[in-house]
Amino acid sequence: MFVTDTSLSWQSALLIAQAAIEYAESNQLKVSVSVLDRHGNPLSQIRINHAALPCTQISADKAYTAVSFGFATKEWNSRLEAKPSLLHGLSHQKRMVLFAGGEPIYYHDQLVGAIGVSGASEDQDAACANAGVAAFQQQAIQQSRAMPLHGSHCYSSHE
Repeated sequence: MFVTDTSLSWQSALLIAQAAIEYAESNQLKVSVSVLDRHGNPLSQIRINHAALPCTQISADKAYTAVSFGFATKEWNSRLEAKPSLLHGLSHQKRMVLFAGGEPIYYHDQLVGAIGVSGASEDQDAACANAGVAAFQQQAIQQSRAMPLHGSHCYSSHE
């Protein structure tokens, strides 16, 4: 099954994580990748050899932040640039990550999980995460063609 109870299945989590890792390896990046279900529970976590150890927790926290709020972690700065006290308060909350590398994952307009990547630059982390989301979207499109669902589509925060 592709998605269960409007949350990612473990199979989809592995597909997403593998695509992100393959993108990272093709660009010689040492990262950690975490995929969470819509409730913030871990489904998959992979650390490339020699990625810095803190990246494992940071990638999980990026995914947690993205699934908690339903938008990419890189959006926090623009959302809070005129609200410095709120930015300060949120940045001191446990598990909140306010920089790039966390992406929500939507399926049929519903938040089903998130991916977090840490270990490279912000832009590179985000590119790895988006590679994972793109692999999920491609799988969802193929599944929809095989089994059409009325009036639904798959998207991410980057369409």
